[in-house]
Amino acid sequence: MDAVESLKPLLTALVLPPVPGLLLMLGGAGLLRRRPAGGALMLALGLLLSWLCATEGFGRALESRLLPVIAPLDAAQRAALKPPPGSRAATTAIVVLGGGLIERAPATGEADLKPRAFDRLRYGVWLARQTSLPLAVSGGRGWAQPRKPAPSEAGKPELQPADPGQFGTEISEAEVAQRVAERDLRWPVTWTETTSRDTRENALFTVALLRAQGVRHIVLVTHAWHMPRALHHFQAAGDADLRITPAPMGQEPASGSPLLDWMPSNEGLSQVRDVLREALGRVAAGQHGP
Repeated sequence: MDAVESLKPLLTALVLPPVPGLLLMLGGAGLLRRRPAGGALMLALGLLLSWLCATEGFGRALESRLLPVIAPLDAAQRAALKPPPGSRAATTAIVVLGGGLIERAPATGEADLKPRAFDRLRYGVWLARQTSLPLAVSGGRGWAQPRKPAPSEAGKPELQPADPGQFGTEISEAEVAQRVAERDLRWPVTWTETTSRDTRENALFTVALLRAQGVRHIVLVTHAWHMPRALHHFQAAGDADLRITPAPMGQEPASGSPLLDWMPSNEGLSQVRDVLREALGRVAAGQHGP
């Protein structure tokens, strides 16, 4: 099973833009001599697909049709999350999901978070400051990376923050997030889940970790396009007594210029890839429809 799962990054890369458009154009170029009309049609379709898949307008259209829309928390909802005055035991926790690890950043020579992972963490820290809730971060090493050894105690994840140096270069994303939160953002991380490799394991291991600490309400932080699948996995990992409040972030409004929305850009390509990846992930998890 692990051997199949380890191929997920490669298989996903092959079906996401820009690969399909490039393959159409390559196939069309190969047909031009034998079947000029068919080859030209494939080239045109490949070019059109590649163009659309690099635009923010197409990304937003796909997101509205393929993924459920979950609104961000408003001021009243954030205020309602604050613990009652005088409460001691934390039964609610903010959980920030990982979004990618840089093994060794050239600028600093140390492991760092990818931009989307940092954006999630920054919002989680901001939300923790607004609500005075404890913070948990979840993320081990992805399927494309060598896995960090799992804890030996009954297969359970660590319940205490780990020492980033004890695993050598195989540091987990959660450990890096803890360092960034505490050193750079000046906010403590109460719990780290360091062994998960994907969203399903984020949910399984984090729910087990927090349940053992008496947490019965999770405020889940991840990007809006990732939230439907993450919410599904966390609800499946919990029980009837565990409450999950989605706190999506990273929503971007339209630019206000239709022309710019349909011009190719790095942001557009990234958005389309994210939406399509999540749609495929939802199908694989048995979720259907927006």
